[in-house]
Amino acid sequence: MLTHQAAVDRQGRQTLEVLEELGIVPRLVFAPEHGFDAVAQAEEAVSSVAGDATRGFSVDVISLYGKTKEDLTPSSEKLAEIDVLLIDLADVGSRYYTYVWTALLAARAAEAAKVHTVVLDRPNPISGDPNLVEGSPQLAEFLSFVGLEALPIRHSLTVGEILAHFFELAGSALGPEGALSVVPVRGWERLRSAEAWRRPFVPPSPNMPTLETALVYPGACLIEGTNLSEGRGTTTPFQLVGAPFLDGRELARRLRETGLLGAWVRPVSFRPSFEKHAGAVCNGVMLHVTNPSMFRPVATYLSLVAIARQLAPEAFAFRDTPYEFESDRPAFDLLTGSDKARAAILQGAPAEDVVALVAPVESRWKSLVLEAEVRLGKCVAA
Repeated sequence: MLTHQAAVDRQGRQTLEVLEELGIVPRLVFAPEHGFDAVAQAEEAVSSVAGDATRGFSVDVISLYGKTKEDLTPSSEKLAEIDVLLIDLADVGSRYYTYVWTALLAARAAEAAKVHTVVLDRPNPISGDPNLVEGSPQLAEFLSFVGLEALPIRHSLTVGEILAHFFELAGSALGPEGALSVVPVRGWERLRSAEAWRRPFVPPSPNMPTLETALVYPGACLIEGTNLSEGRGTTTPFQLVGAPFLDGRELARRLRETGLLGAWVRPVSFRPSFEKHAGAVCNGVMLHVTNPSMFRPVATYLSLVAIARQLAPEAFAFRDTPYEFESDRPAFDLLTGSDKARAAILQGAPAEDVVALVAPVESRWKSLVLEAEVRLGKCVAA
């Protein structure tokens, strides 16, 4: 089973516990980035763990997020030990969030090993509304572990829908007799976010504490590609953005002037306890989502980055260190899907021009969302 502690049922019980009550104990547990317990920070290699009863189960946990790219895929030796790969991961609806790519790599490796994959699907917490799809898919040379396949930044799909799409593109047989089957979500209202589920939001990773964090994340993760703090080391990561060299009041004023919809922006100061600018007072802004159906996270945070660079051109910088196992492309390019936005920002382009390079999405990608449930019907688990 590929899962983590955020995969829970309506009563808050982890899927492994539910399976145990049904008399099913997986032979192996695979875990994504951050580890099964979601303790590790972003980009932190996680070690595999032998069976430990203190976790509540004694199954070996095999990390699929180690020190190399090869660690991202289950080994043929481990897959030889199993008959079925069961996947249950809580995702947050953004291309950068690596869980869906771990699921895709694992399912592809299972197919090569002639092991059937079953996905226990979950709703997209920031909604499956095709009208909210945002952020152009990556160019081929910018594919990476924050986007193994071309996909909009905010995709409005579920893990099961994404795997079904790429398996169908590859010509793989779908359904119980094929390579992939899916237990679909029942009763999900696609146009609504997790606030309509009448259950608590369970953090799937250390810096994804709330639904509001997930709503800003498709744009806020872009900050990882800069020397601005994205609020890691605070209680409101990704909603906070700043640096010691910024003027928060001016940044907030100019961001409001872009015509920001669906969110408040206010100047703030904060002191991260770790990560960028740890221990230093950062000046910047905090975003509060007031209307999720109007808010456009990618456009908002692209504008924020462009304005921040205009305000402090000498101090602002794009990240130039390795990012998610890639060292030949800047992190910002991997996140935006090309080098166009970074080049425009460095040239001092207006925020609206930068947004125009990334945020719009061709109508065919919205059609992908509209067709998702039909495609999923081809691989419903027996």
